[in-house]
Amino acid sequence: MEGKVLAGIAAIVFVAIAITATVIEMLREETPVPASTAPVLQPFADPLRATLRRCQQLGEAASSDADCLAAWAESRDRFLGRTPAPEAQLRPGDQ
Repeated sequence: MEGKVLAGIAAIVFVAIAITATVIEMLREETPVPASTAPVLQPFADPLRATLRRCQQLGEAASSDADCLAAWAESRDRFLGRTPAPEAQLRPGDQ
């Protein structure tokens, strides 16, 4: 009988503590987060990204656009970690 009484008192104390903690949490005032003084970093403008967006909007016509083909090649090289191939050097009589 004494064990049941102690268990009941322990349950009441536990519920009282839980209710008190809940009320305290609900009544606590939220402190405003101070505004950050650090400047917002803007990502650098990538001309390749802009070209790829334009090619995406062109749709199927982009497959015959020289700028899109070059942009895709550069994007592929960046992704694969390859250095771009050296451009063909013109000989004096090829101009």
